[in-house]
Amino acid sequence: MRSVPVRVLDDRDVPAVLDKLHEDPVANVFVLSRVEAVGLQPWRLGAEMWGHHVEGRLHGLCYAGANLVPVAGDDADVRAFADRARRQGRRCSSIVGLARLVEPLWRLLEPSWGPARDVRPCQPLMVADDAPRMRPDPQVRAVRADEIDVLLPASIAMFTEEVGVSPVAGDGGSLYRARVSELVALGRSFARIENGRVLFKAEVGAATAAACQIQGVWVDPALRGRGLSVGGMAAVVAACRAGIAPVVSLYVNDFNHAARRAYERVGFRDVDTFMSVLF
Repeated sequence: MRSVPVRVLDDRDVPAVLDKLHEDPVANVFVLSRVEAVGLQPWRLGAEMWGHHVEGRLHGLCYAGANLVPVAGDDADVRAFADRARRQGRRCSSIVGLARLVEPLWRLLEPSWGPARDVRPCQPLMVADDAPRMRPDPQVRAVRADEIDVLLPASIAMFTEEVGVSPVAGDGGSLYRARVSELVALGRSFARIENGRVLFKAEVGAATAAACQIQGVWVDPALRGRGLSVGGMAAVVAACRAGIAPVVSLYVNDFNHAARRAYERVGFRDVDTFMSVLF
């Protein structure tokens, strides 16, 4: 089969890209939400969308921004994306996506991009597409705009614990605060707040009409082991399915057994596997 070099796609390619992304709207929810919102022009997308064509048809797809996200393709597509990424040099803070794409991509890039700060090769992708099995916590609700200063310390603690670096280290936190504020304004930040203290929180980081993806799940360390995450996640799933999307997804580290058990109790089930490489 005849392939052509990877090229940066633009708005002329939107229909073909959307068709490719809709082949797996759950795994692709982050990239799909971005393309649906702003199209493919790099200055609007805040990233480049790389396309690899075979016999004149779009075959492989990779989002290249703050995160490098291989979206679709086979071994030949991955090799083409790795070649472009290697020649361009690393500009991302992570590689993330389906393990079957990220693993071979990282294998090709590691000699020039490595070592990574952390590699998480097995992160179950889970979905809930029915009413939660457990009773939702009635005190979990959408965060109000006037509560951002209450929410922000919990968000910073979650990010630092999960990723291993502080989100405020580079610029004092202005960009991270803006992102937290954006999710609050969109009604996608949920928390249980008592007396100015966040007990549980979670956000919807990406959403389309078909699916949404939860991120940033956190329970106050002093209160862990008391079931707050089960009731909290049940409340978030119910709110998402009622007002955002019918399918709720997330991905979790395979070694986080407590979180996986909590999600399973709520009604999440494994559907695929993600992998993350952190720099």
